Amino acid sequence: MTRPTAPGERYPSFEAFYPYYIHEHANRTCRRIHVVGSALVLVVLATAIVTRSPWWLLAMPLVGYGFAWVGHFFFEKNRPATFQYPLWSLMGDWRMFWETVSGKRKF
Repeated sequence: MTRPTAPGERYPSFEAFYPYYIHEHANRTCRRIHVVGSALVLVVLATAIVTRSPWWLLAMPLVGYGFAWVGHFFFEKNRPATFQYPLWSLMGDWRMFWETVSGKRKF
């Protein structure tokens, strides 16, 4: 895993970032909390669609990031990548979720 070292240097692509993202989720409990949070985000989205109430959409980031940040602060004991790489972190969440539910990554 290569990580940018110079101040202000960033990953050149999501594919270069993703190994770092996975490394930041080495703790199994943290990964599990992420997966549960992502699944609940989908439940909240479905609820918004079924009830036709856009207010549920406001709960999506609270649920998703709330679960993820608990995993990082209490189990992984690191700073979420969201703060430095918001879009790639979100993409990483969903890739890790898909890899987990499809059986490519251990739950």
